[in-house]
Amino acid sequence: MTLRYNTDEIIPLGGIYLVLHEQHRLIRTIRLYAGNRFPRCSQCRDQVRFELAQQMQEVPGDEPIQLYELSLLDEAEEEARDGSGLP
Repeated sequence: MTLRYNTDEIIPLGGIYLVLHEQHRLIRTIRLYAGNRFPRCSQCRDQVRFELAQQMQEVPGDEPIQLYELSLLDEAEEEARDGSGLP
């Protein structure tokens, strides 16, 4: 069973999360830290859903940041992240 989490819930495990938001083009994955809250969409402020893809251990000296919102990607950013350069 896959566990999904919503905006404003406490992040239970630090790691790489899949970002699930059909309303807008957001990044596909993000590293989030345990104890913080899952971020919202900066455009519509709606709930974003998250699914843990890979749990990661905290690195000593690594200062976690709290991310409150996920910004929209424009087409150029999407292509650069994708690496394909194709639409």
